[in-house]
Amino acid sequence: MKSADPPADEELRLKSLKSLRILDTPPEERFERIVRMARRMFDVPTAFISLIDEDRQWFKASIGLEFTEISRDQSICAHAILDDETFIIADAATDHRFTDGPLVQGDTSARFYASCPLKLPNGSKVGTLCIVDDHTRILDHEDLALLRDLAATVERELVVMQSAITDELTGIYNRRGFLLAAQHSLNLCVRQDLPATLPIST
Repeated sequence: MKSADPPADEELRLKSLKSLRILDTPPEERFERIVRMARRMFDVPTAFISLIDEDRQWFKASIGLEFTEISRDQSICAHAILDDETFIIADAATDHRFTDGPLVQGDTSARFYASCPLKLPNGSKVGTLCIVDDHTRILDHEDLALLRDLAATVERELVVMQSAITDELTGIYNRRGFLLAAQHSLNLCVRQDLPATLPIST
């Protein structure tokens, strides 16, 4: 599997992603609904919303996947965030970059792959909305527009999430934002098997 080079704005991109406080959070109906729509509209077995972290691709919502995250160096979506356009692979099984990747070799048996990068208002591409099929296929202009529309819906939800956890005037985390940040830190400690403490001042 050919790993993707990091984007030119990688430092800002990761900072923007982490500011969402979405990594390692439980499933949410608003994202699950979009994935279900994508699967039905394009009649594919697999659809997902993923976010590209520093060293992994994490799936916020998915249908048809047997894992919740994969290593970034095995991620097709890590290639997709390098461009503004929809990233399409007609047959991943014959593409030397991806033939031995987990999407192709795993239960998904991916052949056709299409994804739209998810951009925040500052231009950072933090993840993708993807559809995957187990046979080759082609998307026409109308299909591509529809996939981009669904990706724009995900982008709006991410912006709504971000605005809901910060004070509009100061940009500082509000109570909900603080709780999400704390939970995110705890989730990270659990995932990496690290101890966590909370100092209390008197």
